[in-house]
Amino acid sequence: MVITEPRPASGLPLDEVVEACLRGGATAVELRHEGATGGLLLREAKRIGALARSHGALFLVNDRADVALAAGADGVHLGPDDPPVEAVRRIAPAGFLIGWSTDDPMSAREAAAAGADYVGVGAVYGTRSKPGLEDEAIGPERVGEVLRACGLPGVGIGGIRPGNAGAVARQGAGVAVLGALMGAADPGGVARILAAEVAEAWGGAEGERGV
Repeated sequence: MVITEPRPASGLPLDEVVEACLRGGATAVELRHEGATGGLLLREAKRIGALARSHGALFLVNDRADVALAAGADGVHLGPDDPPVEAVRRIAPAGFLIGWSTDDPMSAREAAAAGADYVGVGAVYGTRSKPGLEDEAIGPERVGEVLRACGLPGVGIGGIRPGNAGAVARQGAGVAVLGALMGAADPGGVARILAAEVAEAWGGAEGERGV
């Protein structure tokens, strides 16, 4: 799963980075633009969503269920400061995916009971994309613990890059990646490496569906 930022650290245009990642094997894109107005985010969602769909990839919007629904996205990813899963599930159409961020097994079980489709677990190796989490590193084993507790599929997130993605995938998770892709001079090449590490960890070509 490619997690976007509006101005990639690489200096490349966002559309170019997303396109390269999709060509490199990424199979889901989550639009993340903190602080954006609803109108701006909707315009971005329509553009990036069309790009994702042209490659047969899932498209989700971070935090904003209203924008995700208006843009015809495949789903939304929610966190503790967003509307609860059950509230979004009540207004969402059939097949609309809802993800929930947690590193706590009990919270994951509650999200599953409320109607979440998957969980995002982290920060696995720490992250610079969210203030205050730079030194948090729950480790890949915790990802597996959370997934086993809730029975949902999930992705590990936070500090994932080539060389450590396989350890997360061996816990049965996909990987969600922001910095290693948004900051890469060759995002497509990095996506291919990540997809290969996940494929190897999952024991077959189907592992390519984990990025």
